[in-house]
Amino acid sequence: MKKPFIVGITGGSASGKTLFLDKLLNAFEPNQVCLISQDNYYKPRHLQPVDSKGIHNFDTPHSIDFEQYAEDIRRIQHGETVHRQEYTFNNPNKTPKTLEFKPAPVVVVEGIFVLYYPELAQLLDLKVFIDAKDYIKLKRRIVRDKVERGYDLDDVLYRYEMHVMPTYEKYIEPFKHDADLIVPNNRGFEKALEVIKSFLKMKV
Repeated sequence: MKKPFIVGITGGSASGKTLFLDKLLNAFEPNQVCLISQDNYYKPRHLQPVDSKGIHNFDTPHSIDFEQYAEDIRRIQHGETVHRQEYTFNNPNKTPKTLEFKPAPVVVVEGIFVLYYPELAQLLDLKVFIDAKDYIKLKRRIVRDKVERGYDLDDVLYRYEMHVMPTYEKYIEPFKHDADLIVPNNRGFEKALEVIKSFLKMKV
């Protein structure tokens, strides 16, 4: 098997990465692409940082086990299959699954910090940054966390102001111009998506 082509997809919280990924992955057969998400590399809850109010802050690089994340990507790169337990944020109503990441011609590495950690960023053959204006991201975050996940609005706004935006300004936005492609997603990303899909089709 030839060395896989590794795509990193990043951007701020609620920039539209998940929707972009869903549409991108739907263009390929399951054996053509492997998605390995940062969301499954959070450190255990007792190791998560807390803010001055004692609230866990998952929106910081210190929450992520980057060493293991990079190591698993290298293993996939060398043709190995990786198994990892799903991260459920200690949700008592959810039983974690054992996830299987198989080598594929295209490997998609996704997460808000994939350009931040040098050992991870240097593994990427293509870096894509999904971008959106701050007020649009806030609106999307409210819809996602309050409407879809049932979070209290005050909690959503507190985390956005105290966790999400400081992290974006310090750990995410400074790396935007390290990306090969910046995809604006204020009103949609269809044209950019078509370009990226066409390019990646040549890698499978």
